[in-house]
Amino acid sequence: MAEKQFNAYRMAQDQFDRVAGLLELDEPTRSLLREPMREYHFLIPVRMDDGSYKVFKGFRIHHNDARGPCKGGIRFHPQETADTVRALSMWMTWKCAVADLPLGGGKGGVVCDPHNLSMREQEALCRGWIRQVSANVGPMKDVPAPDVMTNAQHMLWMLDEFEVLNGGRYPGFITGKPVGMGGSLGRKEATGYGLVFQLREALKDRGMDIQRTKASVQGFGNVAQYAIDLYTRYGGKVVATACWDQQESTAYTFRREKGIDMAELQRITDRFGSIDREKAKGLGYSVLHGDDWLKQDVDVLIPAALENQINIDNVELVRPSVKIAIEGANGPTSPDADRVLNDKGIMVIPDFLANSGGVVCSYFEQVQSNMNYYWSKDEVLAKLDDRMTKSFHAVFDLSKQKGVPIRDAAYMIAITRVAEACRMRGWV
Repeated sequence: MAEKQFNAYRMAQDQFDRVAGLLELDEPTRSLLREPMREYHFLIPVRMDDGSYKVFKGFRIHHNDARGPCKGGIRFHPQETADTVRALSMWMTWKCAVADLPLGGGKGGVVCDPHNLSMREQEALCRGWIRQVSANVGPMKDVPAPDVMTNAQHMLWMLDEFEVLNGGRYPGFITGKPVGMGGSLGRKEATGYGLVFQLREALKDRGMDIQRTKASVQGFGNVAQYAIDLYTRYGGKVVATACWDQQESTAYTFRREKGIDMAELQRITDRFGSIDREKAKGLGYSVLHGDDWLKQDVDVLIPAALENQINIDNVELVRPSVKIAIEGANGPTSPDADRVLNDKGIMVIPDFLANSGGVVCSYFEQVQSNMNYYWSKDEVLAKLDDRMTKSFHAVFDLSKQKGVPIRDAAYMIAITRVAEACRMRGWV
């Protein structure tokens, strides 16, 4: 059960305030960095298939662009709020900075449920979103990407609308596009693979052989699936995964002691990530409560679903066997729960470090699109491995040097880089 009155933006600001204090940031810099620099709130009217009209609420929020154009995804979600988008835009700033990308942080969203929209209605919504913000986005201003319940097709519709409005070809405007239409090879794998590249390094530090480890995962979307894929390729075993059931509007955990078979589960999973429970039982899986992914006797926890999934109400479910929690989702661990995990001696690798592989590869796609020259998949993944490994060790070394949790060390690096860019530009 989630904490009452959870607010992602308040959580993001609390995290910032804590590290700003550690860094002794001056008051003008704190004021500049703890809120978004600009926000766009708008309405998108869409003619529905039955001839009626429906008006959707949309957002695009720029947290900071001192280091480069804003970068961040667009979510389609029925519970989307401005505060969630504000938080995600701030986390994107830190994510780009900790990965040392020449980009700032932004985020967008639409309050909608794509499950209830036809493809034509979704296309109209995508084009309407672009029409509302076209003057404020672009390859040199703000580069969007897919996020929760958006995909490559949505990005291509948005790109097409942007190009129609601006009278040219701008493939570097948006990332997450289909391969062959300006998309990058390796983009689908990037977030999940990048997470496992860092997990590999963390396990080495703990003196743990990845082939002797077990993991439990929350989520079965793109990030979770590719994290499971690479982790098992390295020889690890995933014994449980939890995912949301759209029809039941609740979560279930799918567990099998001999390990889950990702390809097997993919065959019984719908396009929104819901696993068929009856078919899973027939394959030998136990179907458990949604929070039971936390109760597993494993070495590694990988929350890769939504924010606030490990909180003060359920953190005590985590077993003593857990040594590492690595965040595939954005903001999956509340500050109170984070302190509990640290007190238990669990290494928590924070979201904006662990899941930065997605934005790293988005940056690679942006670069390739702008120069109209594309790399092989092996080249993309090798570059990704190199950057993720370097960013992990930079943060981990500072954590040991300063005697602070990895999350604080990652924030210290990211906030220092952004604050320095603001000072060099003369903003503060």
